Amino acid sequence: MLILGLTGSIGMGKSTAAKHLRVRRIPVLDADAEVHRLYAGPLADRIEAAFPGSTTDGVVDRAKLSALVLTTPGAVAQLEAIVHPAVRAAEKSFLHAAARMGFNVAVLEVPLLFETGADRLCDATIVVSTDPATQRARVLARPGMTEAKLAAILARQLPDSEKRARADFVVDTSGPIADTEAQIDDILARLPGWPTEAFASVWA
Repeated sequence: MLILGLTGSIGMGKSTAAKHLRVRRIPVLDADAEVHRLYAGPLADRIEAAFPGSTTDGVVDRAKLSALVLTTPGAVAQLEAIVHPAVRAAEKSFLHAAARMGFNVAVLEVPLLFETGADRLCDATIVVSTDPATQRARVLARPGMTEAKLAAILARQLPDSEKRARADFVVDTSGPIADTEAQIDDILARLPGWPTEAFASVWA
């Protein structure tokens, strides 16, 4: 089974790409959605212990946690040490389930794929990308988003140019959704015969 890593900076179109992959009956695990699930209970107590005041009614409040993390030296690494192993366990379970069901391709959608070194756990990587003006407009249209929040998020992410340079495939999401989907279909058509080593060497 070939493992694809799907990534891209905020506002670049990861969700659109992932939706089309699912339409093509390819399983996709959204790492950010998994973090939401973990924050809703499984990791809430550990995070509250590490960052007092970060939960509400037993659920991690992302706004409160973000405020605490951004103002505490070393907090990002401390939080990642709690969250990343749990996400990695969920990814392993997902991939093994996909293999048992006979899928030839499975996708890990990871916003910080290159930043966390998770690209080494995949056979190939796809980066979604658009121009800075489009990215900024998309992100600032989200509820509760501000210039300051966007700047803080971008500070944690590799520049888009570096992601594009490191990717096996780049999808330009600047145009109509149909164009993005066509690019993804072209990538899928090129995958047969691609080396599939990650599952056996990393995830078995």
